[in-house]
Amino acid sequence: MAQIALFVPSFEGGGAERVMLTLANAFHQRGIETCVITAKTIEGEHAHLLHQDIPIVRLQSGAMWRTIVPLARYLRRNPPMALLSTLGEANIVAVIARRLARRPIRLVIREANTPTTAFLKSESRKKRLTGRLIPLMYPLADTVVAVSTGVQHDLARLAPHARAKIRVIYNPVITPDLYQLRQISVAHPWFIDKHVPIVLGVGRLSPQKDFSTLLQAFDCIRRQMSARLVILGEGELRSQLDQLAAELGIQDDFDLPGFDPNPFRYMARADVFVLSSRYEGLPNVLIQAMACGCPVVSTNCRSGPEDILDGGKYGELVPVGDAEAMAQAIMRVLRGERKTVPPEWLQQFDAERVTDQYLKLLLSR
Repeated sequence: MAQIALFVPSFEGGGAERVMLTLANAFHQRGIETCVITAKTIEGEHAHLLHQDIPIVRLQSGAMWRTIVPLARYLRRNPPMALLSTLGEANIVAVIARRLARRPIRLVIREANTPTTAFLKSESRKKRLTGRLIPLMYPLADTVVAVSTGVQHDLARLAPHARAKIRVIYNPVITPDLYQLRQISVAHPWFIDKHVPIVLGVGRLSPQKDFSTLLQAFDCIRRQMSARLVILGEGELRSQLDQLAAELGIQDDFDLPGFDPNPFRYMARADVFVLSSRYEGLPNVLIQAMACGCPVVSTNCRSGPEDILDGGKYGELVPVGDAEAMAQAIMRVLRGERKTVPPEWLQQFDAERVTDQYLKLLLSR
């Protein structure tokens, strides 16, 4: 029987999933009996990250709402001391399943996005339903972890009855393997024969990440200086981004290599990293780029970048959706205006420190 169970919707390539697998490995390394529960049976991009000795419980339910009964059944038969879940829909499922299981399981739920933006303003009816359920369900958890102060404030407004239970814990982004992985060579020809600066973006090719604004900013840059743009990731907007690049005439200096499980080696060799998101919780890639020594430009979206960059002290902050302002910030960096990030600032995102904070919540009574 596990001391701690982690409920993850899938092992697909999102930042929240990577965080959960990082935590699972950290708990296991400290000798804590740990298991990971997932709704989907299909392995995702992050499956290889989980330590081979950590058991995986596959509920084989498919759709998240169909997971409630299988999860409740598992928790009733194999109750852990504590259950940690992440992401809005999965968090609601975990709350309901624990109540149905009728076991004294400590429940900590982790919110990785600003819910009013990610759910209530979504075009998806299912996400809007999730947003309406959050004020009812989140107060029933023992603790609610917000990944940034922006998420904390947004959650407190949306679910005021959960306000006293909300704790801010940053993501365990900086791990020992990050520093090893960034040393691995990059096979991409632009990084091998690097005679012009490279602008890098990393993330799912989705509306949230707003890479179209980054392409428009890059178009502004290309009119004034030589540069190349590489975006790592996969998603539903790939063809639209390719089409936009062709329309802007930047296709010869733009590349979409796809998802890479080791983006750190690109970050260590790029000249500037850009986060163009419309909204976030705590964007891991921004922290990772800083840890790899890459200067950063980010939208001042809700939420996370302002926390990470200390209000712009350690990187450029620009308005959401403003291609001109983004282009000017990128060019300032490419022309040598780099902001230094002290190592002690990054320590708050260190995996060991964050693991301590989570264990204090999960194992306290």
